[in-house]
Amino acid sequence: MLQLINMNIIKWFIIMTTLHSSHSYASECVVLLHGLVRSPHSMAKLEDTISAQGYSTVNIAYPSTKFPIEELAEDTIPKALELCPKESKIHFVTHSLGGILVRQYLSNHTIENLGRVVMLGPPNKGSNIVNTIHWVPGYKFINGPAGIEIGADENSIPNMLGPVDFELGIIAGTHTVNPFLSLMLDKPNDGKVSVESSKIEGMADHIDLPVTHTFMMNNKTVIFQVIYFLEHGAFNKEKEYAFNL
Repeated sequence: MLQLINMNIIKWFIIMTTLHSSHSYASECVVLLHGLVRSPHSMAKLEDTISAQGYSTVNIAYPSTKFPIEELAEDTIPKALELCPKESKIHFVTHSLGGILVRQYLSNHTIENLGRVVMLGPPNKGSNIVNTIHWVPGYKFINGPAGIEIGADENSIPNMLGPVDFELGIIAGTHTVNPFLSLMLDKPNDGKVSVESSKIEGMADHIDLPVTHTFMMNNKTVIFQVIYFLEHGAFNKEKEYAFNL
């Protein structure tokens, strides 16, 4: 067991050293957007690893439960862009609702120096959980107006936004820590979003990994794939060891 752990540590070190030594990203900024009812702390491990590759990072907080999606996007993303170095290429790495904020913002605005976008567990076609339990007392109080807007019906914000026209990679989870919520979703799912609902027309690449919605951003393989997409515009589906760290 100890030997296996040591080998995994060595593999991770080799992978991240290779990524770090390949390029210099001083003129590139990665904006990280957390999910619903979360905070920048949830993206801290991912931010640290991206920063270690040489990227500038902005891990911004936003009041996910206080305002509708459009208002959140219009307020949060310009603030994040202002924090990036001037004239840097802008990438986004998002979790869940954060991805819908990016789609919302880019539906109305152009970022001239936009690079690549990686979404983790995004409800790009909404989540049927919202349709099923939005009426439960306390749901809106906990999740706010944005939590109501990410349903799976055709008039929900995610489904009204339409296809994407930017370079997008999506990572979907196939494991759950909440079997009850998973029953409300098509299989496979991550406990909050089905794999199928994470997809969107126009995406550049998509990959499924055995991770849960809540904790996927801390998974080493997810982090590896995020950085790989930022560098290459595609996920690494060739190297078997990348999926067994």
